[in-house]
Amino acid sequence: MKIWGDNPKVFGVSNHVNSVGKIARKDIVASKTDEYKVSSQAKDFQTVMKALYNIPDIRKEKVYEISKKIESNQYKVDAKDISDKIIKMLS
Repeated sequence: MKIWGDNPKVFGVSNHVNSVGKIARKDIVASKTDEYKVSSQAKDFQTVMKALYNIPDIRKEKVYEISKKIESNQYKVDAKDISDKIIKMLS
């Protein structure tokens, strides 16, 4: 298509160069390093857990002593002692 004559609307659009400036950054977020803080209560808990971890679940000396008594028929349990301890536990 040919356009004859001076048409400012057509030539103004095609011959006009807009200058675009750089866009300024707003709200720039600086990266931070992650950090954590351990409360004193958590430190105390950690100390207690380490101490409990080092305590054995079974007292081997006590088990050995009782098993020797059972093998030699020296281990006697009184029914009254058992019932007394059960009552103490429940009350």
